[in-house]
Order: sequence, then C-alpha cells, then structure tokens
Amino acid sequence: MLAKFAGRCGACGGDIRPGDEIESSGSGRNRVWTHAACAAAPTLIPVPAGADAEPALVPAGTAGSAAAAKPARARRPRPPAMVAPEGAIEVYTDGACSGTPGPGGWAWAVSRDRFASGSAPSTTNQRMEITAALEAVRALSGPLVVVSDSAYVVNCFRDGWWRNWRARGWVTSTKSPVANRDLWEPLVDLVEERGDVVFHWVKGHSGHPMNDLVDELAVAAKVAQS
Repeated sequence: MLAKFAGRCGACGGDIRPGDEIESSGSGRNRVWTHAACAAAPTLIPVPAGADAEPALVPAGTAGSAAAAKPARARRPRPPAMVAPEGAIEVYTDGACSGTPGPGGWAWAVSRDRFASGSAPSTTNQRMEITAALEAVRALSGPLVVVSDSAYVVNCFRDGWWRNWRARGWVTSTKSPVANRDLWEPLVDLVEERGDVVFHWVKGHSGHPMNDLVDELAVAAKVAQS
C-alpha cells in the first residue's frame, strides 16, 4: 500500500514519505510501518526494558500525541557505511514527485557545473529516487560514491537487499513482487558489474549544499513536466 503520511520506517529507521510503498508488521499497539523493501530484510526486535525505540508511523504533525509517544520496536544496529573506493568522486542524487502517481523529476550533480536532470509525466517519488541513482551511475565512469537522502536507495545496497530479491526471483519475503523492479534490476546489474560504486546516506533538507542543489534540480524538472 502507499503511505498517506510522513513517518519513520520501523525496520531501517529511514524516512517514509507520502506516496512511498509500505507494509505493516504486527497488530494493534504493536503495529509498525516499514518500507515495502524492508520486508525483504526485517530487522525488528523486541524493545529491552528502558531502551530507546523508534516510533511507529503516525501522521505528520502528531508527534506530541499519546499514540506517537508510545514506542514500537527497536531496530538492530545499522551496518557500517560502505567503504568508498580509492579516488572515488561523490555524486549527489534526488527525486521529487507531486502526487502518487504524478509528475516527477530526478537529478544528479557532482558540482554546480556538472549535473543532469530529467522528468516523468506519471511516476512516484521512489521511482524518481532510483532513476536519479541509475542515471548517475550510467553517466559517470570511475570509482563513485552515490550520496542520496533516500534510505530506500542506500539501504538496498548497504544492507544487500538486492541479493535476497534476486535469489527469490525478484519477490519479497512476503511473496510480493519487488516494487520498481524495472529500475532496480538495471541499477543492481550495473553496480555489480562495475564493482566500484558505493552508496552513502545524507539527511535531506538539512542544509547540505549539494543535497539542496539536487533537490532544487529535481523539483525544477518536476515543475517543468507539470
């Protein structure tokens, strides 16, 4: 199903945005929401007494409510960041979309003078995030660090989700088809073939100049498509 509200993934801890594909785990007070992709690699464990925990997905703006204050489940420690190959350049990527589906845009940038962007008339935010990474890896040769604010994109490679997807014939652990396979498969194949591409996460809308730049480029491409 598609998220109606912004929130936090109960598995990977990354942001869930309206329009993202999500799945639920547990029931009643123990229900949490995760990215659909996280179902391929569940990381939920019970919360030890007194331990901090990530909140379940709740509508944006209700953080002070009793429902939002109740902890859901803790997540296991994240794997370490992928090690950048020697001599790698950083490319920042981002996607934007209005509606689900709706007009969208993607962008990548190495600097303010070296970038690319594009659009799609009817798409989703997740598809634009993957497309941005795919177009960057296609366009840039040599060791590469793809920096994205999409946990969906970064965790796929950092946590190796794609290995399970491929081994199961591109279905999730719940036997559902992997969403956006038409974009994931060529990106995974290219990254595996090259062997010199890693993915790093950056917090979105945090004032990072390059992340802000690709956000502006993706939004501009989306607006032009509209």
